[in-house]
Amino acid sequence: MPTHSRAAQPTTVLHLVQPVDGGVARVVTDLVRAQTAQGIRAVVGCPPGGTLGDAARSAGAEVFTWRAGRAPGPGLPAELAGARGLLRRIRPDLLHAHSAKAGLAGRLAARGTPPTVFQPHAWSFDAVGGTTAALALRWERYAARWADRVLCVSEAERRAGESEGITARWTVIRNGVDLDHFRPGAPDPAQDRAESRAALPLPPTFPADGPLAVCVGRICAQKGQDILLRAWPEVLAAVPAARLALVGDGPDAERLRRTAPARVHFAGAAADIRPWLRAADLVVLPSRWEGMALAPLEAMACGRPVLVSDVSGARESLPSGQGRLCLVPPEDPTALAEALGRLLAEPRLLAELGEQARQHARTDFDVRRTTDAVTGLYHELLGRPRPLNQERISR
Repeated sequence: MPTHSRAAQPTTVLHLVQPVDGGVARVVTDLVRAQTAQGIRAVVGCPPGGTLGDAARSAGAEVFTWRAGRAPGPGLPAELAGARGLLRRIRPDLLHAHSAKAGLAGRLAARGTPPTVFQPHAWSFDAVGGTTAALALRWERYAARWADRVLCVSEAERRAGESEGITARWTVIRNGVDLDHFRPGAPDPAQDRAESRAALPLPPTFPADGPLAVCVGRICAQKGQDILLRAWPEVLAAVPAARLALVGDGPDAERLRRTAPARVHFAGAAADIRPWLRAADLVVLPSRWEGMALAPLEAMACGRPVLVSDVSGARESLPSGQGRLCLVPPEDPTALAEALGRLLAEPRLLAELGEQARQHARTDFDVRRTTDAVTGLYHELLGRPRPLNQERISR
């Protein structure tokens, strides 16, 4: 019976992932789609539920169940055993561990064999406080030895790791979005907004012609919707016809809904967020921490201006010159209200910022550039020739 060398088989990459919704799930799905098209065998290990499993299968991945929770806790031994089981079963050429929990279990399970890429998607020690944050940082400093590369999505994310004493082999590859999917729905922005709003379930109590701010993201502490709701009464005092839609679901949704001020609509999760982005005059994301958030990139690709808190990746996301108007300090509802009120009162300024944002996204945030760079990194780590059409962005 003839034998086949391992080298003759397609390169196998195991994506170990804990978050099954939101930006991490979309990043992994984009990678899987591109890697499958390039002849790589992409395998995803993730918990059941959420959108990732089905999306990854549709993109061409084999999907295996890896049971893991978001937070560290007594389930870690079972999560570690599950990661080891996947590595034995799949025998990947390379492990790509996404986010804190997969980075913890994956690196402990692999210990550098096979070659390992760890992508934090925002640092775990930013997400917690006190003793837990100290332990998370201690772990990240220690575990960097088991990552052949720590892959950051912004220079700010890399600098944050370095400044906290993490010594690693770094690569920076910025997030990107599918520019064929995220684009204006009509050439004229006013027509685009009107048509999108007509198709959405906006409350009948909303003023018909008021400016609309939209916040897209998991409703949780990280994304800062509570800060936005604290700022909103002050926004209404400056722009009485303003409206706000929160698109997404999450652990804080019910609590925030009970105490929300006037002119706020909780739209819930949306299978397609494009109509909401296109309906907006302004897209706002007041995050407490990020690596480089996808929602602002998607909004800009749809031709909408964004207002974001000045956390990792935010400045690198914005067009040159927009930082003065479109960045606010994190966890500062007063500054957020002032910026929102100023922007929502100036439709011509919003139109100008939106066009700048659209051009910027199309120039700098094409997901094909991102996925090609990641695949190029794999080839480098595996010592294999890089396809000529791939561009690497690294440090």
